[in-house]
Formats: sequence, C-alpha cells, structure tokens
Amino acid sequence: MTRFSLPEVTFAEKSAQQIEAEIVGRFEQEMGVKLAQADPRRKFIQAIVALLAQQRSLIDYSAKQNLLGYASGPFLDHLGADNDTPRLKPTYAKTTVRFHLTVLLPQIIRTGTRVTAGDGVYFATTKEVFVKSGQSYVDAEVQCTVPGKIGNGYLPGQLKQLVDPLPWVQSVENLTKSEGGADEEEDDPYAERIHQAPERFSVAGPEGAYVYWARTASPLIVDVSVLSPSPGVVEIRPLLEGGVIPEQEILDLVYAACNERKVRPLTDKVEVAAPEAIFYDLTVHYWISASHSTIATQVQTRVDQAVLDYLQWQKSKQGRDIDPSELVARMKNAGAKRVDVALPVYQKIEPYQVAQDKLVRIEYRGLEHD
Repeated sequence: MTRFSLPEVTFAEKSAQQIEAEIVGRFEQEMGVKLAQADPRRKFIQAIVALLAQQRSLIDYSAKQNLLGYASGPFLDHLGADNDTPRLKPTYAKTTVRFHLTVLLPQIIRTGTRVTAGDGVYFATTKEVFVKSGQSYVDAEVQCTVPGKIGNGYLPGQLKQLVDPLPWVQSVENLTKSEGGADEEEDDPYAERIHQAPERFSVAGPEGAYVYWARTASPLIVDVSVLSPSPGVVEIRPLLEGGVIPEQEILDLVYAACNERKVRPLTDKVEVAAPEAIFYDLTVHYWISASHSTIATQVQTRVDQAVLDYLQWQKSKQGRDIDPSELVARMKNAGAKRVDVALPVYQKIEPYQVAQDKLVRIEYRGLEHD
C-alpha cells in the first residue's frame, strides 16, 4: 500500500498467468499454431515464465523504491539524504533522581553513577554533580544505559536502588517518570518527515515548519499541533505514539528543537505544552447474524479487535472529534450485524486536544436473525 493516499502504480506486470498468456499468444501468432496444455513447447515457455515473473517483480520493486510513497529501509534513507533529513537514531530514556544524604559534607557524585529498579535496567548520571556542605539531598539527571523504549515508564520512586556505592548516601529515588527512549525511527514516520522537509526552508515560521522541527525531537512523536493563541506566540503540543501524553522530558526536547535561532523567527515566542486530554467512556453492545453462527467466535474476535483499533485511532491524533459513527462502521465491517452505542456521543475536539478512552465496556448480545 502506498503512503500519502497516492494511487497505486505498477512498473512491470508480475502475474505469471498474464506473462504466459502474452508469450503463448505471440508464439501462436508468429508460428500459426495452437499450443495445447501438454505441448512440449508450452511446457518450455512455462519453465521460463517463473524466471520472467521474478525478474519483473524485482524491476517493479526497485522502481518503486525511488518513490517516497513506497521506499523502505536503506532506499528510504537515500531519499532522506536528498532532503538533508536523516533517519532519527535510537534515543535514551531520561529522568531526574534525588540522592538523599546522611552526612552534610561536600562530595562529588561521579558521572556514570548507576541506579535501578532491580529489574536489570540501569540508569546512570550524565555528568558530575557537586554536593555542597549543608545539603541534605541533591538532584541529578540520569539516562538509561541502553537506548530504546526499555527505559520508559518508570514512575516516580521506582528507581530506588543505588548500584555504585557512594559515601553518605542514604537512599535514592526518581522524581519524574522516565521517558524519551525510542528505537530507531520506523519507515512510515520517517517518510512523513521527509515529505514535510521542504517546509523547513521557509523563514516565515509557518505551521508546517514547526511541525517538522518538533518531530525531529524524538521518534516517539506521531502528531504535533501548532497554534498562535496571541500575536507573536507559538504554542506547540506534541503527541506520542499510542496516544501517550508527553511528560516534561519530551516537552523540553521539543522546545530545544523549535527554539533554535536558526529555526525560530526572531519575533516568535515558542511555548511547548502537552495536549489537553478529553476523557470519554465507551459502552457498546452488538449482535451477530444467525447465519454466522458457525463462526460466531471468530466474528466476536474481529469485532472486539475493531473496537480496540477504534480506541487507538481516536487517540492517535489531536483535534480528532469523538465520533461514534466511526466505531459503528468499524464494527460492522468486522462482522457485527447490529451495533448499539450507548457511549460516547459525538463531541467536538479542539486542535490542541486529544480524546482519551477511560472506561470501556464491550458486550456481545448474541445472535440475531436477518
């Protein structure tokens, strides 16, 4: 499937049946004969058709890799190089840890001092921290020792084990939820950034330029809203994959990316905030046609998955209205005969808001005759 809702294109016909029909038709026309299915000459043609189909498949694939709508892997990296838009590398999760001291004497917490939750994932201080005389605690930024999402999601207080012994340190604890860790940027979001790359060449501060630069802050960012609530003020709100509302670490990364002097017009005041979550409950009942009684279990599975897909769709973009008709359409396409949505009702969502499901109830009411 192509990206950006572009039409599908084909550079070479890959159907073995069609290739065989073309060759046999031309042979019969030139030789003035008809080739039966068991004719040795037709069998010879069939032997080479498989090779021709594979060759045409490679031709079609290689040609499509020159198009942003299809390119993947290293081919997409080369298209990104043309726009000076490299693929985002894996990033490390970060948080802030507080070291509680028992003796109020000066000391140094060295770079690389590690803490953990006891699960084999370690965080280490990113720079030396100097403890002054009289301080009972000191805060330090720590970073996961391995890149990727593995370091995300540690809630305040979970990182409480000190790995590398320090004198006069009574206890440690993280003050913020760890976040910012991401795997290497995947093909689809990378292609979207390449598509947006020309926006960055403007110096007038258009919406698209801020969207582009905000998304360079982290591969986790899947959506960005840009508004101007007052003259000269630019308000940027990023949303993370899975509809996750970003914490301060991600917001700081976005601010740093968008407030660079080479990015921000001189008269703009950049502000970065989290999207406003609009919570809703979902209660839905559905029935399956009696004619599908033999496969009712499979239909139930598909319908329940359709509801989960709807929940993900609803929270994956800011400004997307809460739309129960979308839920009904997805459930019916999955095999439900009748759908009764008690909640939610339609609700308009502002561009800086994102709908978030809270309490979800899905009830199968049984079979129903057509």
